[in-house]
Amino acid sequence: MHGYFEMPAETGETIDADGWLHTGDLVSLDDRGYVTITGRLKDMIIRGSENIYPREIEELLFTHPKVVDAAVCGLPDDKWGEQIGAFIRDADPDDLASDAELYAYLRAQLSSQKTPRFWYRVSEFPLTGSGKIRKLAIVEAWEKGWYDQ
Repeated sequence: MHGYFEMPAETGETIDADGWLHTGDLVSLDDRGYVTITGRLKDMIIRGSENIYPREIEELLFTHPKVVDAAVCGLPDDKWGEQIGAFIRDADPDDLASDAELYAYLRAQLSSQKTPRFWYRVSEFPLTGSGKIRKLAIVEAWEKGWYDQ
């Protein structure tokens, strides 16, 4: 890639001086040389001095039988910088998992600093044209008070 069409500033942010393209993907490399995408750098939550990766939390939530979809986002916080918010789409609106049930489910497998502090139920998520959840739109809506706890 030579750059974005007529977007020199965005090109400069994405392609470094040596010509490397920085996608913003977080990856792990195993002993055999295989790469696994583990998340997006811009989705990383910085709570206090800790880096928390939403994908790890979301993948655990996906295994809960009462959760059909989830998005974990960093929500602005004056003391910690960000707090963890979980936005949940329930499998059955008549049989919801309580916040306490989801918290306990995650705590059995995650440390306390990675467990969401805020829980919100949604009927749908804002999506990109390719069907990915638009987390920035969720945080913007939260800041406007569109989600009730």
